[in-house]
Amino acid sequence: MALLGPQQYPPELLDTTMDQLRTLLVVHEAGTALGAARRLGREQSSVQKQLDTMNRTFSGLCGEELVLKQGRGQNALFTATGEALVELARRTLGEWSDGVRDARRRLGRTLSVGTTRYTLGFLLDAVERVSEDFERDDVDLKVTHVRTGDLFAKLRAKELDLVCGSVVVTEGREAELFGPYEVMEWRRSGLSLLTNLPPEALPGTSFGARDLPGLPLVVSARGLIDRFLSSWYGPEYRQKLTIAAEIEAAHYGFELLRSGVVNGAMLVTRGIGEAAADGRLPEAGGLRTLELVGDVGPRTEVLVGVFTRRGERGSYAAGHPLNLLWEALSWESGRWWFRS
Repeated sequence: MALLGPQQYPPELLDTTMDQLRTLLVVHEAGTALGAARRLGREQSSVQKQLDTMNRTFSGLCGEELVLKQGRGQNALFTATGEALVELARRTLGEWSDGVRDARRRLGRTLSVGTTRYTLGFLLDAVERVSEDFERDDVDLKVTHVRTGDLFAKLRAKELDLVCGSVVVTEGREAELFGPYEVMEWRRSGLSLLTNLPPEALPGTSFGARDLPGLPLVVSARGLIDRFLSSWYGPEYRQKLTIAAEIEAAHYGFELLRSGVVNGAMLVTRGIGEAAADGRLPEAGGLRTLELVGDVGPRTEVLVGVFTRRGERGSYAAGHPLNLLWEALSWESGRWWFRS
């Protein structure tokens, strides 16, 4: 099938604006012109005028209007052509947005960075080192919180350009995990236990992972801890362990143990365990830290570091914001190891 040249597109189609396409999408989502007007901050008459214009345009082009008026208080009825054009509008606007975002990223006009809660401090220190360069070049820096389990997914989708965070590394699977990504490794470690049990009930400074089934546990419902336990005990680990509580956020687990609602131990990363032991984590105050020895299953570690899409930094100039921030984070990494 021959493609139309730019001069061959129907004039009526070329008169359709992106704003009209957006209005069509919002009416479809809101159900009525009034609902769309409220979302868009416009008058209902303005929205209705755009709908009427598109109805005339596509009735002439396709032989069917896009949206049919219903009775008072009823949602607009989209025809088959209308439904098809809604999906086309969604793809069109999405592709244009992606194209603009890619161009801004390539030219260094924008940089989207993600960080977990416990790596935010490192990122902020690095950002301070490049802030003058970013201000001079008018770089739009966006920093968002990211969950550990979403780290790679957001890099793949290009929602983020760089992430500071943690991933679980299982022996023999590193190449598979890191193939598409460039990694700046800060630290590798295992897990710790935070417990409210007295030393006579849980003695010593370490605890073997093979003995976890006999201990009431507080565990995260997903993320790093879930991956560790799946690696050690298989995906059905909940049937093999004594799970006293499943949590979404660490601070909730701290509160369960500190309040005595649960008597047992909470699985945390080694970094959190060390911060609790050193008094740098007030919300875990009063809890005792034990090293968890991974004496079951394959060798599994937490890797803390910086991640970006492989090959992307090399395609940019040294002064590109992604490269500047990467170098600043590398410097902060060395300073962190010196302090530790």
